[in-house]
Amino acid sequence: MTDLHKSRPARHDAPTVSIIVVSYNTREMTLECLRSVYAETQTPFELIVVDNASSDGSAEAIAAEFPSARLLAEQDNHGFAKANNIAAQCATGEFILLLNPDTVVLDGAIDKLVRFAEAKPDARIWGGKTLYGDRELNPASCWGRMTLWSVTSQLLGFTSIFRQSSLFNPEGYGGWDRGTEREVDIVSGCFFLIKRSFWNELGGFDLSYVMYGEEADLCLRARRLGARPRVTPVSQIVHYAGASETVRSDKMVRLLKAKVLLARRHFPAWQKSVALALLRLYPLSRYLGTKVLGRSSASATWGEIWERRGEWWNGWPELQNSGNR
Repeated sequence: MTDLHKSRPARHDAPTVSIIVVSYNTREMTLECLRSVYAETQTPFELIVVDNASSDGSAEAIAAEFPSARLLAEQDNHGFAKANNIAAQCATGEFILLLNPDTVVLDGAIDKLVRFAEAKPDARIWGGKTLYGDRELNPASCWGRMTLWSVTSQLLGFTSIFRQSSLFNPEGYGGWDRGTEREVDIVSGCFFLIKRSFWNELGGFDLSYVMYGEEADLCLRARRLGARPRVTPVSQIVHYAGASETVRSDKMVRLLKAKVLLARRHFPAWQKSVALALLRLYPLSRYLGTKVLGRSSASATWGEIWERRGEWWNGWPELQNSGNR
């Protein structure tokens, strides 16, 4: 690891919030994100950027344009969870804000989110509203936990057919336009605020989750300690989403590995075997369904995912003592 800048922003001696950005081969988007942080944030902050061994010159560009940021230029790609854990160990703010590199802060969004947290301290984890680049709603700022009903709905195709239904799409909070403040099960790691003391109490992200599922696991563990995560529509960012991963089959394999591990970790014992069976059959159901409908491209993708079931069938391997280290 090369710590290129150990200084904090000169204008703030005691940061309220430590903003953590983890980048990997998203140079231009990362630079746009960091520009928006400085342009739109008045709350005292420090900026910690972890570059996961990018090959596109990200680290050099960040160092040149943002000398007041603390840049950790890594020699290895640690993935999302470990990179955030590394950065959090350097944080000094009262709050930690996880911010994806493919985001743009809009209209004082970080200031508004910190004020929201101060007004709703019992939530203990806070998030905002995310938009796509065209400013249409990106609903992935938060979602509901997996249940037997939610995975059944996905297996039977109800979630896709009735996407706007809160009954058939409970994980996606179907029908809710994110225009109101609300308690949620899981706040997305793309715009995720937590008190540093609570992050440390939770041990940060569990490193068993190599990619995807990290924030879901952390939020579910937090709920067991009394947290009630909340989101506000007032604090808005653009989240382009998926900028560093474009192959759908690879993404779904990783997502399924995370979901299987989440099911093993967080479903009640009496539901676990059924939940795992439903999850494992989901790609097969999608393959057969798209084949019957004549959707050759989608069918080929889901067929590949099913053929690769040996990669995701048992989920990510569980690591011992895999927290904040």
